[in-house]
Amino acid sequence: MTYLLDAGTGITISVLEYGAIVQSIRVPDREGRVADVVLGYDTVAEYERDRFYLGAVVGRCAGRIGGAAFTLDGTRYALSPNDPPNHLHGGFRGFGKVTWHGEPFEDASGAGVVLEHTSPDGDEGYPGTLDVRVTCMLSREGVLSVEYHAVTDRPTPVNLTQHSYFNLAGEGSGDVLDHELTVHAQSFTPLDDRLLPTGEIVSVEGTPLDFRAPHRVGERIGVDDEQLRIAGGYDHNFVIDGEPGALRPAARLADPASGRVLEVFTTEPGMQLYTGNFLDGLAGKGGHRYGPRAGLCLETQHFPDSPNQPGFPSVVLRPGEAYRSRTEFRFSVDG
Repeated sequence: MTYLLDAGTGITISVLEYGAIVQSIRVPDREGRVADVVLGYDTVAEYERDRFYLGAVVGRCAGRIGGAAFTLDGTRYALSPNDPPNHLHGGFRGFGKVTWHGEPFEDASGAGVVLEHTSPDGDEGYPGTLDVRVTCMLSREGVLSVEYHAVTDRPTPVNLTQHSYFNLAGEGSGDVLDHELTVHAQSFTPLDDRLLPTGEIVSVEGTPLDFRAPHRVGERIGVDDEQLRIAGGYDHNFVIDGEPGALRPAARLADPASGRVLEVFTTEPGMQLYTGNFLDGLAGKGGHRYGPRAGLCLETQHFPDSPNQPGFPSVVLRPGEAYRSRTEFRFSVDG
């Protein structure tokens, strides 16, 4: 089932029950020309074969978990090693590979859909039954809000995110190297050679990860820097400024050619910037080929490998608690 969100702003968004996937976001440019600004596919069958999480909600835990295992309350849990030797984005059949139950709605604020899924005890190795609800709403002001809610009957890690690849010039139009990016973060979590956080939190000062002022995505992506070499580009978690739990700015992405602007606000402590380093020329919508840098992800989240990093904010959800998170994608036109 596909849900079309249209709040009468000129922006329309398609959301699938499969994977809770944002299939398309159609946004006008400064001349009023509309383009789809997220990478994706034309059919559900193609999403079923997808290896890159295009547009999906990923979970139970976004990002990598080292050694595909963690210890919680003295018990060790082995997870699916779908990114050997690590566990990535929820495993072989994470939340982006299941069919959710959707219920559309429309009110004075806008149009949306509520998507629900129950992840059983032992799913991909995670303990506890987890009931998840994701609410996607397009407001009359052109804001896509994504709200997450989850409860569990046993302690379990939970870290959900939205994995859309954005290209504000339009999907299939080329790379995003000329997009201008601002990230509201003083620090980041550096990677080791397994693409896992070292556990440190390091200042962005003097590094090519300093996006506190706007920079072209491609301006420094090829410089001789160990972190960029390890990841093949940007694939790093930023520690977003401000108090986690409060909705605050995380990033601003702008395409000077079209004038389209995306601002990301979140309650999450972190955001993963990923420049599509592993995209391999796959055929997407209309047969468009998506190679490296064809789009970039702004994944609001807790930090990767948090179950194994006691110095990071906890991702453990316990019975009687509720997991809540909100991210807003605010679209506009500049000039």
